[in-house]
Amino acid sequence: MAEFLIIVVALFFAGMGVYGLALPAHLVAPFGLTADSATARAEVRAVYGGFGVAVAGLLFFAAFDASGIRSVAAVTVAVALLGMAFGRIVAALTDRPTRFYPVWFYFVVELVLAGLLLSAAALGS
Repeated sequence: MAEFLIIVVALFFAGMGVYGLALPAHLVAPFGLTADSATARAEVRAVYGGFGVAVAGLLFFAAFDASGIRSVAAVTVAVALLGMAFGRIVAALTDRPTRFYPVWFYFVVELVLAGLLLSAAALGS
């Protein structure tokens, strides 16, 4: 079961990563951001694309507990997701985003994915 939970999260990161690499301007458009220069697109490709692909690779590796890293990798990525969710809470206190999508939609996604990874870590090897 732990393998399945980790793979679900890995697939999310793989999708985000490939999408960020292929269509950086489209990825950030729902947030009201524009990637209308080569520098902006490079940043989106790095932060969403490359990072997403790297995390997906780590999680796929961890899903099969290669080298005994499953729990550590799952908790590490869960903490990163919880940090992202925390940033959205800070945004709610300072900027007060009003629409559910995309801010609160991704807040829920981040909490759910973190929960899956923490559950996988608790299940152990």
